[in-house]
Amino acid sequence: MSFSTTAAFSDWLNEISERQPELAKLLSTSTEEQQRQGYFHTLHEILQQPSSWTHTSEQMSTLASTLRGCIAGIQNLVLTGSGSSEYAGDCVRLILQKRLAVNVLAIGGGVLLTHDAKALPPEKPGLVVSLARSGDSPESVGVVSLLLEVAPQFRHLVLTCNANGKLATSFCADSRVRVVALDDGTNDRSLVMTSSFTNLVIAAQFLGFLNQQGAYQSLCRKLSAIASGVIRDHFGTLATAAELNFRRAVFLGTGARFGAAREGALKMLEMTAGQVSTMAETYLGLRHGPMSYVHADTLVVCFLSSDPTARAYECDLMRELDQKGLGMLKLIVGDDVPADIVREQDVVIDCPGLSEIGDDTAPVIDVLVGQLLGFFRCLRAGFRPDSPSESGVINRVVQSFTLHFPGGASTQTANSSGDGK
Repeated sequence: MSFSTTAAFSDWLNEISERQPELAKLLSTSTEEQQRQGYFHTLHEILQQPSSWTHTSEQMSTLASTLRGCIAGIQNLVLTGSGSSEYAGDCVRLILQKRLAVNVLAIGGGVLLTHDAKALPPEKPGLVVSLARSGDSPESVGVVSLLLEVAPQFRHLVLTCNANGKLATSFCADSRVRVVALDDGTNDRSLVMTSSFTNLVIAAQFLGFLNQQGAYQSLCRKLSAIASGVIRDHFGTLATAAELNFRRAVFLGTGARFGAAREGALKMLEMTAGQVSTMAETYLGLRHGPMSYVHADTLVVCFLSSDPTARAYECDLMRELDQKGLGMLKLIVGDDVPADIVREQDVVIDCPGLSEIGDDTAPVIDVLVGQLLGFFRCLRAGFRPDSPSESGVINRVVQSFTLHFPGGASTQTANSSGDGK
């Protein structure tokens, strides 16, 4: 289904447009004109996320029995992907480790290609969860093929947005591989991953709720409501923030929300074709050298934890930035943001309800904010959000490159039109 073409979605957009003139302006032109200006897909894919999350939660809940078989008896779980899909693993690692009580690692697809079984934890059996939008990137199929050969005691679960991709179709005959393809409406047509990213995160979270399907769906409804509130109340705020003349952006997050920081930094970098340089860091890590990156032309995006201990460290760091006069302004995303960490020029994206759901499930809200910042900055720079890399430096799918297998005995040239994420 296409979430952005339903009557309910259309009614919701009309309601939001009455409160957000910036959205009304973008939607005032025809679909054809939005496509000509190059923002139709990205805008609708960002906006469809609240409704798509509830749909994905319902789809995943029907698969509980199958997925219990995937995790039965495992000693560890590895989340893998490339680019944004790797960061999606960062966003769900902690909640899965907490709820499954097994060691959970997020390992980039490139690391598994270069180091094969040596990069995997030694305890067996294990489960490798491959996350991918199209599943057509060279790494996607290459990693699973390699690990099936060199690490036969690891099972595989593929979570993808493309039922027809190579990752979804190449291993049908191998009983060690299970494939879950999300609704095609999550398979973003834009160059950058938006709704595909957050829906992969939502889907992967379900592995920690296999025996609590009701709690999982309730959580996803709450996330959907918070995301709807961000769009309803802060769409124009983020458009205005993106208009500021910052040349650098730092995204800060703790724990699972550091994964969101990595994705937010990548979105800004991709959507401005590198005109805005970006960095993702933890709050405590920023002091160890990276603080030198924060100049007068730097936007500092702060994903503020709800956990009291983490928040205390984060607020200390923000006060230190203020005392040193670092950064153009802070954009703070959180629930019940303390007034004393907000300077006059700072922007607060208030997210009521975020404390209730907890930091481990909050990354999709942070990522939504990062997507909108990148989208508006892309428009300000005169680029087309659906295809911001006008020179073709990056593509929706990473282009073919040679895959090298252990021992150098064989190489394989990947034939793909290429999803880098």
